[in-house]
Amino acid sequence: MRSDNPVDFDPLDPPGPYTARRIQESVRRCCMIGRTVDTSAIRLIAGADAAYSNDMTYAAAVVMKFPEAEFVEVARSVRPTKFPYIPGLLSFREGPAIIESVRTLSVIPDVLMVNGHGYAHPRRAGLACHVGVVLDIPTVGIARNLLTGTAVSPGPRKGDRAPIMDADEVVGMAVRTKERAKQVYVSAGHKVDLGQAVEIVMETVTTSLFPEPLHIADRISRASRKSGNAGTFQ
Repeated sequence: MRSDNPVDFDPLDPPGPYTARRIQESVRRCCMIGRTVDTSAIRLIAGADAAYSNDMTYAAAVVMKFPEAEFVEVARSVRPTKFPYIPGLLSFREGPAIIESVRTLSVIPDVLMVNGHGYAHPRRAGLACHVGVVLDIPTVGIARNLLTGTAVSPGPRKGDRAPIMDADEVVGMAVRTKERAKQVYVSAGHKVDLGQAVEIVMETVTTSLFPEPLHIADRISRASRKSGNAGTFQ
């Protein structure tokens, strides 16, 4: 899988931090927060995540049928980690391996979920926006911790939610994906709106706080890190 990159940078070759912030401004301009496909029309949904070991990044992209949650395919990527850990610039640290893993898939998912923020980002250009724009695919961000803004704790029941507010703007949603479990933070990445992003997350959560394709991608990327190579999925 490969898409034309509408932003003028090489997504597999991270720049320095100053240039990275300028690139995020371009990503934000190219990013579209709006529904482009009905949820009922989604047939393939993917999750992508990355793990680190020393100077290497191990990413996995997992595709499942929607809404059946049947496994379809996994693709992996192992790349040198060329960008330092800087809050707000995760896209340039994890993005190259995640983008490469998704491009390696033999099928094109209708929606991609990533472990990171989308619009709920100080420059409104988080990992989900970055990956979505580069791959030109509808993308949802889901994270365990807030990066910007504030949100009250949602109610204790599955599906309870509360808006993430940054100044006077709703940038995402704190969502209880499992009853009385810790909330997660969902935001639109590219070519979806916030309501659809939350809907997709809730319809793909099974055993974990995170949607099943993303949960499996996390397991595979961690296993690859432990083995020191792309590994195998069982």
